[in-house]
Amino acid sequence: MFNGIIFNKGKISSIKKRTKGINLFIRSSLKVSNKNLGISISCDGVCLTLISYKNKILEFYLSNETLAKSKYKRIKIGDEINLEKPLKYGDNISGHICQGHVDTVCSLKSIKKVDKSHILEFKISNLFKKQLVEKASILINGVSLTISKIKKNSFEIWVIPHTLKLTNLINLKKKDLVNVEIDIMSKYVKKFVNEKK
Repeated sequence: MFNGIIFNKGKISSIKKRTKGINLFIRSSLKVSNKNLGISISCDGVCLTLISYKNKILEFYLSNETLAKSKYKRIKIGDEINLEKPLKYGDNISGHICQGHVDTVCSLKSIKKVDKSHILEFKISNLFKKQLVEKASILINGVSLTISKIKKNSFEIWVIPHTLKLTNLINLKKKDLVNVEIDIMSKYVKKFVNEKK
């Protein structure tokens, strides 16, 4: 369980292909040790298990299914990744409850600068657009954000300078892919309402 508040990033240092997935190596100053092996870490919003740690290199295994359902199918060495350790009992939840289960991958349609903030518009399929709720939370590359507007085949979010500075959202360019997890509360409520109809 995570809350989508990012204080740490890392860079992909190596990718090792396997028959049914990849081993992903990320260099980061995230505070972990060998005692933390087996914990889940949110890597750009995907819940991955830490399988080794040495010299600030974190290693994760991604199955073909994870690759197919996330932007990791197009990653490359040098890409910057948002990292978040799992919540502990008593931690403040400054963002929203996140599972690290990516629902879909969206592409960046446009970027507009308003004062010092940025409005990011993402294309989304109709299947997942139906689950969106305006003003509800949404997880983009592991960052907890708020949906400001829902359009015909897209949605918008506002990103403040502080968030841009701390996350890889500042590197996004038009047509880039992002991992998206829709707010679990809005998904469940919509599902409940639809089943009652």
